[in-house]
Amino acid sequence: METAQIGWIAAIIVGGFAGWFASMFMKSDTGVLLNIVLGIVGAAVANLLLGLVGVVLGGWVGYLVAGFVGACILIAIARAVRR
Repeated sequence: METAQIGWIAAIIVGGFAGWFASMFMKSDTGVLLNIVLGIVGAAVANLLLGLVGVVLGGWVGYLVAGFVGACILIAIARAVRR
């Protein structure tokens, strides 16, 4: 999240949008709080995974993309564990 260069309040707002987009894309039924958590944690996970292959996303759009990708990954993992 530090490479994104956005503040904590912005991270919560952008993370919420990223989690919401991911929950709509993955057709999962999550609430607002879980959307925010999925977006923020998803962005951290995606930035870590993308950093391992040398891709760095920064700024608002990069954080949104990373949050979306990471949240989709987390939703898929949660579905696999529940089954």
